[in-house]
Amino acid sequence: MFFDSVQDLWRVAVIGVLTYALLVVVLRISGKRTLAKMNAFDFVVTVALGSTLATILLSRDVTLSEGLAALVLLVVLQFVATWLSVRSGSIRHLLKSAPTLLVHNGRMNEGAMRRQRVTANEVLQAVRSQGIGDLDLVAAVVLETDGTFSVIPHQQAGSRTALGNVHGA
Repeated sequence: MFFDSVQDLWRVAVIGVLTYALLVVVLRISGKRTLAKMNAFDFVVTVALGSTLATILLSRDVTLSEGLAALVLLVVLQFVATWLSVRSGSIRHLLKSAPTLLVHNGRMNEGAMRRQRVTANEVLQAVRSQGIGDLDLVAAVVLETDGTFSVIPHQQAGSRTALGNVHGA
């Protein structure tokens, strides 16, 4: 239960080094977008990569070549999906959510907050974290596709062209 054999430890060490090295090479070749700041789609791919890596390391039933093929397949599928989403609006809409306007001109949009499962306290925390003490000083708070909040004070709102793709703006 605590220790089976030295051979098993060596297997994990050798497979781990080889798999890790290949994963780093594949991720570098696939580009920065593969593990960029994550939206839900990217998160699923990252979890799948981690799960596959763990399976390769710990399962005697998965050969190194099978595991490496699985890792490469996941990265290639991620690359193809993001490549298609850049070129097709319908694919992009299928894979990624749109940013959502939660606060407009100092007023919280309760409906949007409810749909996105965001509380008023979370919005207020995001505003405070930007050093703003009064919601009336806020032109917009946007829930981004990666789950972060963007806070735009009135003094920096300008013509608001950055809100062009924001749902509810």
